[in-house]
Amino acid sequence: MLWRMLPVDLRSDTVTRPSPGMREAMARAEVGDDWYGEDPTVNRLQEEAAALLGKEAGLFVPSGTMANQIALRVLCRHGDDVLVGQESHIQWYENGAAGALAGVQLSVIGRGGLFSAEEVALACKSDDQICPPTRLVCVENTHNRSGGRVWPREQLFAVCDAARRLGLALHLDGARLWNAAVACGASPAELAAPFDTVAVSLSKGLGAPVGSLLLGQRDLIRSARRYRQMYGGGMRQAGVLAAAGLYALHHNRARLVEDHDNAAFLASRLAAHPGVDLQPVQTNILMLDLRPPLPEAHVVVEALKGRGVLVSAFGARRIRVVTHLDVDRAACAYAAAAFDAVLGGA
Repeated sequence: MLWRMLPVDLRSDTVTRPSPGMREAMARAEVGDDWYGEDPTVNRLQEEAAALLGKEAGLFVPSGTMANQIALRVLCRHGDDVLVGQESHIQWYENGAAGALAGVQLSVIGRGGLFSAEEVALACKSDDQICPPTRLVCVENTHNRSGGRVWPREQLFAVCDAARRLGLALHLDGARLWNAAVACGASPAELAAPFDTVAVSLSKGLGAPVGSLLLGQRDLIRSARRYRQMYGGGMRQAGVLAAAGLYALHHNRARLVEDHDNAAFLASRLAAHPGVDLQPVQTNILMLDLRPPLPEAHVVVEALKGRGVLVSAFGARRIRVVTHLDVDRAACAYAAAAFDAVLGGA
């Protein structure tokens, strides 16, 4: 059982190790020089992902941050305004790249990662030589800092319709779009359809060791390829990595429901503790807040580490727990028992 191989690492779904089948696919990968567009495995990954997302073309990049930042560069001009949800990845976790690389201003709207069509219209700035013109709306689905929150489809499409009426471009930060699709019973292509560009991760949830994809119209991806080179993301015999991505797409999407079920199981166990407040759990991420007299988050994190369970502090009194393919139900039961011991003895 995986839980016997301590620690049980619930810090993120990025901590997974390639499975034996994935390693074999990587070892057997046919490769070429991707800078020349001649790596057949990279090309196959890009084509399959584009078809899966309903887009014309795709670009394999090293990270989700690079995918998002290339999208900003392709869709905006320096000095433009970009509307993003509260605590979005682009705002919190990309080290100021939107300003430093894309040269855009981020305007935060909504609450909990979601926003409405009305809020888009109210925040949209006109190109009147005084305000930075709003050029782009970015949606993050699922939303990480809101606990893997899934955008309701009606709200998502209403926001996209409003953006189009205002003449704005649309980018989807779909690092965990695979989770959103499983959770709401939609296809990835349906959720990606309104957007000019879509970024998806292969290393969050799907178990690949590295890599993301940017998808969109062929002319946009042609421009994106130039910016990938500019940002240092040009690769050579990258088929070894692309093979892991193909394996992930073929074998690890359908099983995401297991991660969601394990997250719900953990939530049911943790909710029984007085002083623990849980955000609604929709996918594979739990956010729990600790009320006094429970200790602060860093104290609980260290105590759990001593018992072989790794989680992340997400604030003074907030902890994030993320399920993934390297933790089965037995591992989650072990983690729940560790929480019982730590919180029960607080």
